[in-house]
Amino acid sequence: MSKFQFPESIKSRPVYGTLKARPGKYHLMIADAEGAEAILHLHEQDAGLMAKAHIIYIPKGSNLGERLRAIRPAQYYEGPTYEAAASRIERVLEATHMGTQIYLTGTEGLMGQAMRACMNAGIPHTAIQTEHRGSVARRMQCVHCKGITEDVETDPFECSHCGLNLFVRDHYSRRLAAFQGVCIDAEDPGNVPEKVELYK
Repeated sequence: MSKFQFPESIKSRPVYGTLKARPGKYHLMIADAEGAEAILHLHEQDAGLMAKAHIIYIPKGSNLGERLRAIRPAQYYEGPTYEAAASRIERVLEATHMGTQIYLTGTEGLMGQAMRACMNAGIPHTAIQTEHRGSVARRMQCVHCKGITEDVETDPFECSHCGLNLFVRDHYSRRLAAFQGVCIDAEDPGNVPEKVELYK
């Protein structure tokens, strides 16, 4: 099982649940990596769901795509990155009707970006189910240069854009779909603590 129990944190930090099959005319499922496991679990809850499901999947090195195809969703798309799938996600959301069930699962980076796309399409975040599966790496924004660094696994980390040493904060921006990182040695340049893995 690839689930992780996040420790309690500040209010802006997203909280994830467990996907549950809900009645609906259409089901949009967006997942990456081990998020496929949560979709497979939905199929176990209600196999009939897949006849009305559109799965958008980004494998990120996992080998679960074949298992997703085997449950025979009405539509299936597999892309190399979220960026490659973004235009498809936006088109699907633009055509979405009232009562569509939306399920997001996998890494925080994927769920955050897909949640932002849903909210931009007018769907409130409270109407979307999420379940974290897999990596605990974060999508981080440097508050100094505004650059985004994907898959941050250590605290502190070096901004991939400006090179500053950043402290990994729990403060999360839904608008940016990213956690915020601030310079850790601004007052004492070069005094940077040793890197540690997130949640270790």
